Amino acid sequence: MSARRAYILFGILFSIFVGLMVRIAYIQFFSTNTLAESAFRQRLSNDSVETLRGNILDRNGISFTNRSQKYSALIKPVYMPKSESERMKVSTALGLKPETLDNLSSRSSPLILATDKEGSNAIINMKSDWVTILHSLNRYDSGTLAKHVLGYLSRKDRVGQAGLERAYENELRDSSTFEIGTVTDAAKNPIKGLGYRMKASGSGEKLNVQLTLDYHIQKIVEGIMDTNSVSGAVVVEDVATGDILAMASRPDFDPDAVENYLGSSGNELFNKATAAYNLGSVFKIIDVAAMYEYTDIIPESYFCNGAIDINGRLFKCSSYLSGGHGEIDLEQAFAESCNSYFIDLCEKIGYKNLISMAQQFGLAEATGIAEQGVSEAKGSLPPLKGYFSQADIANLAIGQGVLLVTPLQVADIVATIANGGIRNRVNIVDSLVDEDGQKVKDIRVKEGHRIISRDTADKIKNLMEAVTSYGTGTAAGMEYYGGSGGKTGSAETGSSEVVHAWFAGFFPTAQPKYSVTVFVENGQYGGKTAAPIFSAIAREMTDKGL
Repeated sequence: MSARRAYILFGILFSIFVGLMVRIAYIQFFSTNTLAESAFRQRLSNDSVETLRGNILDRNGISFTNRSQKYSALIKPVYMPKSESERMKVSTALGLKPETLDNLSSRSSPLILATDKEGSNAIINMKSDWVTILHSLNRYDSGTLAKHVLGYLSRKDRVGQAGLERAYENELRDSSTFEIGTVTDAAKNPIKGLGYRMKASGSGEKLNVQLTLDYHIQKIVEGIMDTNSVSGAVVVEDVATGDILAMASRPDFDPDAVENYLGSSGNELFNKATAAYNLGSVFKIIDVAAMYEYTDIIPESYFCNGAIDINGRLFKCSSYLSGGHGEIDLEQAFAESCNSYFIDLCEKIGYKNLISMAQQFGLAEATGIAEQGVSEAKGSLPPLKGYFSQADIANLAIGQGVLLVTPLQVADIVATIANGGIRNRVNIVDSLVDEDGQKVKDIRVKEGHRIISRDTADKIKNLMEAVTSYGTGTAAGMEYYGGSGGKTGSAETGSSEVVHAWFAGFFPTAQPKYSVTVFVENGQYGGKTAAPIFSAIAREMTDKGL
């Protein structure tokens, strides 16, 4: 062999040697974790245990989700003893039928079963190497609040299906998962001695969603609704900011068993706080605002004989059976909710003025929380342009006809009055925050503008205080708690058997902090069924220093 060929061969062999050394170094120092994971997965049959998820928090960082301990038993069939007595002990502790464990002998992958604290303690005390207790957190439990706002997850893959869970799925969901792997041979048979491995995979960065809701106020609202068996909705709004502090709908539902309500007639999954309903006499707030803002008409007195005739159609007042209210002024008419007075007044104010003022207060339009993840109805108003009759004006004056509003919109009407005529943007989601509570993204919209003068707002406040002082809303009185103001409503629905009850008010009177709207489905009389709920909520909030 010539020297030239020897050098070439040596060069080739040296290059191969250097390449092998570089590859070995790369594997040793850079790819250890990747290759180990690949090797690990090649001999594992994986079962997902849990996918991590961010929390939904209140305005103060208190979590609405993941609040209670979750106990699960991990059964390892490979290590299951043949002893029937040993299996029976575990079956009894977990509340299982004995044959359940017998049927596991043929499977290799682990089985995860839900248990409770008592069952968990019993298993731990047994010190069985074939059953392990896993500790985690329940996403929801029987005490979960604001379910209609939070929404729920699908049972199969734990993906958000409704409410904020769905709207913020990408932000809440973490790609990290915990898996239980069974070590198997090439034939997928379990290898005894190597057993099972728990492994975390992924490195997602879940976020938390922080709301404007106040956990403590939400708890008060829901507790009082449940105590009084209310079917309907309650909304509490911060007068100064427009933030929603509580939003509750009843009847309630179990987020972990949504399938039980899909064919139900109880509308448990329906958020009544953001659904549109007939309003009734609460609309008289709009009547008065239009009168002060658009006209110089302020009737000094009016004689109510219990009804008013509009082109042959009789519109009855609540005082119809007693012969009418007699001679009354604006304050008395508002306090006693005299239909005759306000129908006569609104015929003078004019149809377009009423519609225009209602629009100023945001009726027939979304408040904006739908953009933040909570679905809402817009409601409806008669068209501003087009044909209308005196009967149409009469219906609108007392909140009847095609007018539909949501409890959320009504809470905002009252908040605007209590805020001196400034209407703020309504918010229910504040921001996205990381696990340390640091704000990552603002969601809340800071926006407000004046829609009526302070003088008009103050005059309406005084009228609303008269309602709770001596009018139809005395059951909502707060004389020893700083006072309150409000308006009752009994809304006809087209069915004589269904009349919705409303009370919308604010407290305390000197410097109003809260607007509270109570809607009771088929509650008949606002002053008798809705007003006491308002009072109970306001009193408990005050007692607790909120």
